[in-house]
Amino acid sequence: MKKSNLTIIIAVIIGLVGGYLLFSPRFSQGIESHDHMVEGGQNQMWTCSMHPQIMQNNPGQCPLCGMDLTPVDQEGAGLMPNQFKMSDNAMALANVQTTVVGGKIADGNELQLSGKIAENESLNSIQSSYFNGRIETLFVNTTGEMVRQGEKLATIYSPELVAAQQELLTTAGLKETQPELYQAVRNKLKIWKLSESQIQNMEQSGKVSNVVTIYANTSGTVIEKMVNSGDYVKSGQPLFKIANLNSVWAKFDAYESQIPLLKVGQTISISSNAYKNDSREAVITFIEPTLNSSTRTVLVRAELKNSDGSLKPGMFVSGKLKGVNGPSSKEVFVPSSAVMWTGKRSIVYVKPDNAIPVFELREVELGPLVNQNYAIISGLKSGETIVTKGTFTVDAAAQLSGKNSMMSQKNPRQVDTPTGFQSELGNALQAYMRLKEALVQDDVALAAKTSNSLVQELKAIAASSLDMSSMEEWSDKKTILIGLAQQMSEAQGIVDQRKQFIALSEAMTQVVSLFGVGQTVFSQFCPMANNNQGASWLSFEKTIRNPYFGNSMLSCGSIQAELH
Repeated sequence: MKKSNLTIIIAVIIGLVGGYLLFSPRFSQGIESHDHMVEGGQNQMWTCSMHPQIMQNNPGQCPLCGMDLTPVDQEGAGLMPNQFKMSDNAMALANVQTTVVGGKIADGNELQLSGKIAENESLNSIQSSYFNGRIETLFVNTTGEMVRQGEKLATIYSPELVAAQQELLTTAGLKETQPELYQAVRNKLKIWKLSESQIQNMEQSGKVSNVVTIYANTSGTVIEKMVNSGDYVKSGQPLFKIANLNSVWAKFDAYESQIPLLKVGQTISISSNAYKNDSREAVITFIEPTLNSSTRTVLVRAELKNSDGSLKPGMFVSGKLKGVNGPSSKEVFVPSSAVMWTGKRSIVYVKPDNAIPVFELREVELGPLVNQNYAIISGLKSGETIVTKGTFTVDAAAQLSGKNSMMSQKNPRQVDTPTGFQSELGNALQAYMRLKEALVQDDVALAAKTSNSLVQELKAIAASSLDMSSMEEWSDKKTILIGLAQQMSEAQGIVDQRKQFIALSEAMTQVVSLFGVGQTVFSQFCPMANNNQGASWLSFEKTIRNPYFGNSMLSCGSIQAELH
């Protein structure tokens, strides 16, 4: 009986186990299907649409923002080896925008140049001393004073003049019998720039004067005073520099890529920061024949009438030339925000089919920069669609997909960047960091001031240690960086400054990624900046200090990459 009962119990247990296995959904799909699920579970990766650097083997929430992770689309069927796909959600969150390439530039093919007002050197004059002596009295004591021709400038005691006056008085009595001697003495005084009336007064008074008055030989503004009362001066020594500011020069720096667009005789519209609504037409009268090897620029000059004196030497001005075109009518133009730099050549991201979110990296050769638009010599044709906003997000997606990208450094630099250049670039990056901190502190005035400092640091980079190809490449980057920094300095209010800072940060990130600065730099990103479109910036520290919100949302953001 006991044995029979045991047999029944064992049979019931076997039946239950067999029924469970038989009706289990996993078992009913077959062993082969089960293995596929395991294999799929092992290969499936999950990521965050907002932070694509987050990759996990299992679903869950993003450790940075708390959003639900989404499966990575691993389907590559139908894609070329250099193509990759982004999810619609990732594109929407990053606000990826595209533009159809065309042969025209917005705003009437307008070339913009930045420069300063300078005195017209052809109208400058130097008031010098024509004899040795000592300054007894100065009638002009400060720079900026206006003087008129014939006005008193100074009195000078000169032993030579005292002796010459005595000779004049002696020979005056002999002018009838020795006229040549008399005339020689008078001519010597004239060579010393004494006027006829001064010489006649000496003769008529019959007395020797210990001091002689120096008169202005031209009218204008004293822009430099080179002596003080009591100074001893030598013959030919400059006393004052006088400029006629009724006419001034506007001097611009044009970069190498802009040279083909410039010609003597072109009309340029010039406006100053002080008088933004006062635009003046001028003609380019001079283009420097040699290229400055340090700055990779040429000087472009135009002459402006300034009878009202409103244009002051040293003023920042901007020049616009309308209707300019590249050297070839076959060239197309793309916004500078679309271009990323990885080596001698540059890259853009092309969207082959507007209907699907598939992208591919494309190398292009750049032509001149016109109104923040690059002429494309080769690599693109009119009608193709490229990414013009969110290029870094697209590049990150390419990197995560295992495709060639700028961040993956699969396009290495042509040569190692010399430490000397990295040090110079590091000085500019320090100025950028001070600008970022000014925005963190919501300080409009400090942001404008540090923007100007950044411009000067960028201009000071000589780049003489770079080889020729790298130097040409830096020239293009420098053009954009200086232009963006100058726009920052001219921005009105903290909102406008932060808007300008977005493009400046993207350009600075590309430069640091390409050349390096010899230390770790963190690329940080805030998804809520730029009207929830997202924006990035650079920092030396891992701690988030958000320049787009300041103290209101100081810690909003995350690290998206490390640059070296």
